[in-house]
Amino acid sequence: MILVVVEHEAGAPDRLSSEALTLGRALAEAAGSPLEAVAWGPGAAGLAAPLGGVGVTALHVVEHPGLTDHAPEALGMALAQLVERDRPAAVVGTASDRGAEVLAHVAARTGLPLAANCTEVRPGDPWQVTRQRWGGSLLEEARLEGTTRLLTAAPHAFEPAVAGAGAPAAVQAFTPELTERDFRVRVTARVPAEAGKISLADARVVVGGGRGVGSAEGFAQLDELAALLGGTVGVSRVVTSAGWRPHAQQVGQTGTRIAPDLYIACGISGAIQHLVGSRAAKAVLAINTDRDAPMVTKATYAVIGDLHAVIPAVIAEIKAAR
Repeated sequence: MILVVVEHEAGAPDRLSSEALTLGRALAEAAGSPLEAVAWGPGAAGLAAPLGGVGVTALHVVEHPGLTDHAPEALGMALAQLVERDRPAAVVGTASDRGAEVLAHVAARTGLPLAANCTEVRPGDPWQVTRQRWGGSLLEEARLEGTTRLLTAAPHAFEPAVAGAGAPAAVQAFTPELTERDFRVRVTARVPAEAGKISLADARVVVGGGRGVGSAEGFAQLDELAALLGGTVGVSRVVTSAGWRPHAQQVGQTGTRIAPDLYIACGISGAIQHLVGSRAAKAVLAINTDRDAPMVTKATYAVIGDLHAVIPAVIAEIKAAR
């Protein structure tokens, strides 16, 4: 059995979990094993229908009064108990901050091997994996042994699973044995996102700004361009460090990893951490005065010029075309 750890929102697996399901389904088909999933929290049982559509036969719903939100140690303990009971051939999770943290707790609890940020997995004796290292700047070939292998799917390395016709997954309740100590770290409150805002992770167009924007006020042009294109604004780390924009808008290894159809990088030199965060973009347009900047040399298209002159011209052309 191949077990996929599913994080969900609005009654459906989130994007990274859908990508993990693609990997899990491929492994299940290669091994001739059933594909199962595990989820928790409000609405978890409602995932049975969409998961059944991607080939999941059974959905294990972790039930505990304390698991109403993210609690990494408690979730790690719960999944460790489920793994020890069912002995799956592999457990596939996401390489999101939360997904990676939970799988790390499972590995520590069980002593099982964990391969993080996998871009390819080849079952055999032993299993072979290709995974990203050093923030995605290199690929490592490794062997993965053990009765149960723990894996996380690298963000945007797999296409999200597309649901088709299929019977809903059978829902099976699982009640772990947890103590108060397991809930030392947990989410106690949430700040809701602004209504109507497109998230960085889901945006089809992202307009990015870096040091070259010059000031917090300089982002007004980027906001206008993003709105015209039906997208959202992302920023480099230096921008958040300067206090010009909030950390929630940061693109990069320590921010959000994006996969838009188009990424317009304005005044961003392209530190490796930022390149890692935007590498899944289908096309990149760089606007910069430095033709040798890493973001420019790696871009699909580049405009060498002052963004404060280029962006208003682009905005004017878009408005004229409409």
